[in-house]
Amino acid sequence: MSRPVPPLKPLPLADEITSPYWAAALKHQLALQFCETCDRAVHLPAPSCPRCTGTALTWREHSGRGTLYSYTVMHDSPGPGFADSLPYIVGVVEIDEQPGLLITTNVLDATPAELRIGMPLEVTFEELAPDSVVPQFRPRRG
Repeated sequence: MSRPVPPLKPLPLADEITSPYWAAALKHQLALQFCETCDRAVHLPAPSCPRCTGTALTWREHSGRGTLYSYTVMHDSPGPGFADSLPYIVGVVEIDEQPGLLITTNVLDATPAELRIGMPLEVTFEELAPDSVVPQFRPRRG
């Protein structure tokens, strides 16, 4: 008799706009849209820049370094795939290359007691399925 497979976390669904983001994540890279018109990174991916409405958007790899801007600790599972991860941390990370550019993510490899606003973080990648990798963040090493 085989053991039941644990439920998965929801998998991201790439579309025409977000597929470069997910393709970079598969290669363990954090790539963000970049507006050639106003010289700013854009996140969440969009068809036009929310700052200047420019449509000359390209993709650039970022360092994956940032600081903890805000966070909350989840004690209740929003679905079966999260039950083994409780409690888990949902954080808002400000990317080093562009003050004010915020990414909502999970913070891994840390306990709630270790967290502090302004804590240096770095990107890490969580494989949810063989062809599904999600950028997450963890406390910066070294």
